[in-house]
This record gives sequence, structure tokens and C-alpha cells, in this order.
Amino acid sequence: MIALIQTIVVALDLYWWVIIASAIFSWLYAFNVVNSRNQFVDTIANMLYRLTEPALRPIRRFMPDLGGIDISPIILLLIIFFIRQFLLTTVLSLVV
Repeated sequence: MIALIQTIVVALDLYWWVIIASAIFSWLYAFNVVNSRNQFVDTIANMLYRLTEPALRPIRRFMPDLGGIDISPIILLLIIFFIRQFLLTTVLSLVV
């Protein structure tokens, strides 16, 4: 059971970094720092979008319009942090 919890925590940690990479990449894409016509850049953007959008879409549905500011990645990171801490403190202490 401990191995399962540790595997879930590692997966959450990896997804944490994917969300941060997606947010940074979206800023670079929006400010034309990266070449949007490059096929490699477009592939990276598409991959990050497909990895993060299923988790961000439900959060965006409930968020009020903040005038172009998207804080859904921050909320998702907080949710991931809560789940990670819950697994490491509560569930792991019950197992051990």
C-alpha cells in the first residue's frame, strides 16, 4: 500500500511540473517569444494543452471572468498540493 501511495505522489509531482511548464509556455506563446509557426513549438504546445486542459476545464467552468487573467492553473496546483499532503500525512499514517 505504501508503494501505491508513493507512486501516486510521484505522478502528482510530475503533473505539477507539467502544469507549470504549460503556464510558462502559454506566456511565451502569447508574447511571441517562441516561434508559433515552428512545427516543434506547435507540437509542444499541443501536447501541453492536451495534458492540462482536461483538468483545467472544470475549474474554468466555475471561475468568474477575471478579465483575461487565468488563475485556474494556480487553483489546480493548490488542489494537487492538498491531495499530495493528504496522502502523505493522513493516509500514509493510517497504513503504517
